[in-house]
Amino acid sequence: MKVVVVESPAKAKTINKYLGHGYEVLASFGHVRDLPAKDGSVDPEQDFKMLWELEDRGAKRVSEIARAVKGADKLILATDPDREGEAISWHVLEALQAKRVLKDVSVERVTFNAITKDAVQTAMAQPRQIDQALVDAYLARRALDYLVGFNLSPVLWRKLPGARSAGRVQSVALRLVCDREAEIEAFRPREFWSLVATLATARGAVFDARLVGADGKRIQRLDIGTAEEAEAFRRDLELATFTVGNVEAKPARRHPQPPFTTSTLQQEASRKLGLAPAQTMRIAQRLYEGVEIGGETVGLITYMRTDGVDMAPEAIQDARRVIGAEFGDAYVPAAPRSYSVKAKNAQEAHEAVRPTDLGRLPKEVARFLEPEQARLYELIWIRTVASQMESAELERTTVDIAAQVGPRRLDLRATGQVVKFDGFLTLYQEGKDDEEDEESRRLPSMAAGEALRRERIAATQHFTEPPPRYSEASLVKRMEELGIGRPSTYAAVLQVLRDREYVRLDKKRLVPEDKGRLVTGFLESFFRRYVEYDFTADLEEQLDRISNAEIDWRAVLRDFWRDFSAAIAGTKELRTAEVLEALNQLLGPHIFPPRADGANPRACPNCASGTLSLKLGKFGAFVGCSNYPECKYTRQLSAAGVEGEGDGSSGEGGQPGQRVLGEDPATGLPVTLREGRFGPFVQLGEASAEKGAEKPKRSSLPRGLSPAEVSLETALKLLALPREVARHPETGEPILVNLGRFGPYVQHGKTYANLGKGDDLLEIGANRAIDLIVAKEQGGGRPAADPGRVLGNDPESGRAVTVKAGRYGPYVTDGEVNATLPKGADRDAITLDEALRLIAARREAGGGTKKKATTRTRKSETAAKPAGKATKKAPTKASAAKKKAAAE
Repeated sequence: MKVVVVESPAKAKTINKYLGHGYEVLASFGHVRDLPAKDGSVDPEQDFKMLWELEDRGAKRVSEIARAVKGADKLILATDPDREGEAISWHVLEALQAKRVLKDVSVERVTFNAITKDAVQTAMAQPRQIDQALVDAYLARRALDYLVGFNLSPVLWRKLPGARSAGRVQSVALRLVCDREAEIEAFRPREFWSLVATLATARGAVFDARLVGADGKRIQRLDIGTAEEAEAFRRDLELATFTVGNVEAKPARRHPQPPFTTSTLQQEASRKLGLAPAQTMRIAQRLYEGVEIGGETVGLITYMRTDGVDMAPEAIQDARRVIGAEFGDAYVPAAPRSYSVKAKNAQEAHEAVRPTDLGRLPKEVARFLEPEQARLYELIWIRTVASQMESAELERTTVDIAAQVGPRRLDLRATGQVVKFDGFLTLYQEGKDDEEDEESRRLPSMAAGEALRRERIAATQHFTEPPPRYSEASLVKRMEELGIGRPSTYAAVLQVLRDREYVRLDKKRLVPEDKGRLVTGFLESFFRRYVEYDFTADLEEQLDRISNAEIDWRAVLRDFWRDFSAAIAGTKELRTAEVLEALNQLLGPHIFPPRADGANPRACPNCASGTLSLKLGKFGAFVGCSNYPECKYTRQLSAAGVEGEGDGSSGEGGQPGQRVLGEDPATGLPVTLREGRFGPFVQLGEASAEKGAEKPKRSSLPRGLSPAEVSLETALKLLALPREVARHPETGEPILVNLGRFGPYVQHGKTYANLGKGDDLLEIGANRAIDLIVAKEQGGGRPAADPGRVLGNDPESGRAVTVKAGRYGPYVTDGEVNATLPKGADRDAITLDEALRLIAARREAGGGTKKKATTRTRKSETAAKPAGKATKKAPTKASAAKKKAAAE
């Protein structure tokens, strides 16, 4: 018997079918060991000794593999063909050696780039040993990430309240987003004008020509800067006679892009399909591991974590055959195309991302796939086939036109492009970020010396625009260009930035939050070297050299730790005043932008004599007045939306985070959004210092409502709670909706019913409120549970699989096992395949099973306990919170 270890159960199931009798394929479910989240897991004092720990799930997997290996004659480690896959195999081997179960068992390592029968069988015939250089590169990367995170994050917690974490790649990616935002804020638009003449030939064909010169001098894009200059040119052009000067037509060729790498796949899926990088990788993983097609499980694409652009010779021949069959011989180039990677630090260790069989046309496999899977497969198929197609043949035409007005000559130019042969363009064009594609237009036939008729002259005002914010696609592209991180980690890095609330997505663009700006400002001020783009890229290059066995991994760590530990030690005596001074200077343009009236942006709008500056409180950073405590003015960091005048006092002695939303029309009192000890809230009016004075009305924000989304209208609705929404059909008494400590609810007398996940606190109607109350009164308990949405049936058990809203978040269930959805997963977007994988993983981990014991049984078990024996005390909420904090 031969035992084969792969990562996922889906892959294990597929490969088991390919190998058949004599093989047992088991899944490790990813890594089986990890560094414990505590000090000392990487010890620089012992030459970076690393302490690995088997987690509960990993221990279970290792025990299962160990049991299978005891009766086997060979262990085949077949995890993914990258550094991470090599590391997983190494971890499994180390854990099994610790259990001493490999005494008479030979160990082999195999890799395959695609999960097809041929690829798997070929790989099994070509075994090797674990590549220690790849493992060393993994160990160095893991140690670096641990040392940075575990030493730098505590500095942030101590010196910058509200900060969550820092990371070797994460913090540099955040700096890219923040630097772009600073560019946008510093940008000052510049006015310029363009002049376009619409002209007609003698045959009546109309086209546009742009003014490019005057009096023998070339006119650049920004040269005409005022309306007066533009009007002078427009008057002359209105009086001019137009004659064709030179006509030049040049042939051009446009070549296709190479097939996808991990990075370019994420970029194009974002542009064309609107998928976040994490979504793209999740869907691609499913296509790689295999789907059921015609009763057979097949892997549809090659391994999707790669920075190589080569394709296997047989794949290139398949592509050429498909091109000839689908598009004709004219679209097949004379020789196959070959590509090389231009990105910094590219390893090119694997093939590009491509279909395993290009003969599987997208339209043929779409019916076996979920919609998003079909769309991504089609994108990969099209890009792969297009990469081997003939180039497009174009003709670019330039026409120079002379405009004569008296002795003065003005020069105009018209350009056009004609596609003579579409080539690969018939199938695919790569999307672009932040670039305007000039419209391809065809110019009419013209000859030198031909007179042209003026139709109209347009003078148009323009303003230069700031650089655009990064989209997820353009940020991935920029990180790859700079050599920051690895393509396989980009999706995770972007997700961490959003989870930490350092950035947010607004109209598919990444916007840094104030919290992110502060963290970046702090790191640039006191750890600048470690967020430099070149330093991070050079470190990646050293990791690549480790993987090539060129340098020792511990030597790289020693060099890094010597300087990094000194930088950490240098912050121990760092005073809050120094931090504030550095941040005030670095973030001044963001916190105190110039005012339209030219007034001092740092002048306190409340007392007029004080100066505003950045302050640090236990809830985070805020802006306060230098005259505190006499003046209690505070506001949040960003100046956007903050009133320039009036009493901005929070009434809470330096309580940070205040934004004026407007005035209540009924009372004339200001409505503000504030940051409090228990989170954001809205407030009507201000607190009075007089003894016995009534406190101002307040309301917390309901879960899921971001402070950035709170408008005056929303705030007034929250402040109007509790609100009557209906009358009870029997008693005639009011049914109220309100927001309580445990969330939104409806109330009738002493009957309370929680609102469901799909209920909107501010918009709930009478019928729904009555249903909730009546259900609660009739059942004597909670309202009927969410019936959920049926996703389909489990093909093995036949049980219905449903996604539901639970007390602790959405989950999927097959009636026996419940599996919580990952954080950030969209309940409405979950698919049957994803649900089945979550349930299988939960079942394998031994959790999520619905309890079948009745209350009577549990009571009996309790009664059966021996008298006198003390039961274990349940942990308190405080101790549980401490354990969780330590683990994080």
